[in-house]
Amino acid sequence: MTMLDKLSYTSKLRSTNPSLKTFLSVGTLIICVCSRSLLISAIVFLTMSVLVTVKGGIPFLQYMKYMSIPLLFLLLSTIAIPFNFSETPLDYWSIPLLGKYLTISQKGIIMAVNLTATAFSCVSCLYLLILTTPIMDLLGVLKKLHFPSMLIELLLLMYRFIFVLLDVGEAILTSQKCRLGHKNIKTSITSMGKMLSVLFINAFQKTSYLYDAMESRCYDKEIPLLTKKVPIKKSEFLFTILFILILTILAVTYH
Repeated sequence: MTMLDKLSYTSKLRSTNPSLKTFLSVGTLIICVCSRSLLISAIVFLTMSVLVTVKGGIPFLQYMKYMSIPLLFLLLSTIAIPFNFSETPLDYWSIPLLGKYLTISQKGIIMAVNLTATAFSCVSCLYLLILTTPIMDLLGVLKKLHFPSMLIELLLLMYRFIFVLLDVGEAILTSQKCRLGHKNIKTSITSMGKMLSVLFINAFQKTSYLYDAMESRCYDKEIPLLTKKVPIKKSEFLFTILFILILTILAVTYH
């Protein structure tokens, strides 16, 4: 079990109806993507952060640590948006380069800031769902939405095999380090290739063993999901509807 799973199982919002949390998270994400407004992004990020840390009980520093991971990728992805090559130095800032001008436009800066803020707020929406809802509850929501049973089973098995392969990979990596398999770059690349090939073969073997075990236990082409029915509280329902409605009005007003 990873730290994300531990946090989702110990969150104070664990007992909240998963369908309602999914509606809040996905609905807010869609509004953020459609509006691309800095105001809405700020409201969404602050609201989701308060729900995860204050209501959910997740430590604030740990939450920000997880949020800093996608922030680095977002900054690297949007850093090139304000820059452009131009024949004339007419933008906000420009320097001569290779017979042309490397310019930074004010419009490009605003676009980069809005895009980063929108993506960051969308990540906070997903973290609300990830850090407060275990995987079995999420699969239960997909089942209620009548997703194909085969897709749900594949997601369940893939999620299970992530931890199996992580354990095997960690054991192989420890064994390689004990034998100086990572003493330099050359040996590290060789050891990594060998580890990946072993993991690939091991994954096929374990899937075969798993299918044999399921067949021996009367597998009828469907894996039952054991989920707990959680009633929707009136206060939580009203908060979700009002929040989505306010965001929609703001998105239409400031579009």
